[in-house]
Amino acid sequence: MNLKSLAGLVVLLSASFASAQAPETDAPAASAPAQPTSFQFQDGDRVVLIGNTVLEREQRYGSFEPRLDLALGEEKVTVRNLAWSGDTVFGHARSYFGPPEEGLQRLSGHLEMLKPTVVILCYGSELAFERLGGLPEFLTGYRNLLDLIRSKAPGVRVIIATPPPLETLPPPLPDLTAANKNLSSLRDALRKFALMQNAYFVDWFELMGGLPKPGVIRKPLTENGVHYTREGYEKLSAKLIEGLGLKLPDAPSPALENLRRAVIAKDTLFFNRWRPHNETYLFGFRKHEQGQNAKEIPMFDPLIAQGDATIQKLKEEALQQARRP
Repeated sequence: MNLKSLAGLVVLLSASFASAQAPETDAPAASAPAQPTSFQFQDGDRVVLIGNTVLEREQRYGSFEPRLDLALGEEKVTVRNLAWSGDTVFGHARSYFGPPEEGLQRLSGHLEMLKPTVVILCYGSELAFERLGGLPEFLTGYRNLLDLIRSKAPGVRVIIATPPPLETLPPPLPDLTAANKNLSSLRDALRKFALMQNAYFVDWFELMGGLPKPGVIRKPLTENGVHYTREGYEKLSAKLIEGLGLKLPDAPSPALENLRRAVIAKDTLFFNRWRPHNETYLFGFRKHEQGQNAKEIPMFDPLIAQGDATIQKLKEEALQQARRP
């Protein structure tokens, strides 16, 4: 090859390389699909809450279900709380005496019993106090948990909520600034995870104020920086409704209070249905002593159904009052 040909080849290669490196200004940039602005509930949905402490303690206050019922208007849904304090995506708290797999087996049975069409999950608060090096394992466990839920409830629609912020209260309670930074990083990871899992994402962390400023909280919504009070759950529930893209009608306080009490009564019945205090005697290794009483557990079902009917009636009354000028 002569020098003239060689020079031409060098110019051609240089131009090709420059063209490959140059940005394509005319072509639109690829972007991830945007999440819908609201979650679409359907009439007759069976909504199940699954998570750890923040969701389990909701049944003490009955704050979320009344707001959900009123926000959905004429659509009727039922709500069941399967959350378990201290639980993880691996099922640690649900296993009484065996490995975590036993806890997931117990959850599997409850899912088969309830057949949810919508699940709302909130997990990961333990990562606030652990190094985020365990995040990959957590997300793998979360994915496996979703696979389990979808296998037991085909077609179920999934809502993933982030853990809400913690509060730094006066000493001797600890400064939770670093823990909230961990929750903020967890939130970012859960947003991407929810998109990959075709799940609706609720940024409960940001809706509740996001990363708190350093220092002591002046008007706390928690008892100890971690566990929310009744006032805290009022705000938690309102923000969760907002995160779902729903609007709450302006129902009178007495009507909302009657609805809240009916929800607590129904939740108490359901708790005794799925987590009887003497479960070891009824279904476990001591069932030879009192196992004959296990037949009474399904007797809660008609009582729970009556509770749902009472809630529906009170909801309709509250909506009628909300519509009055």
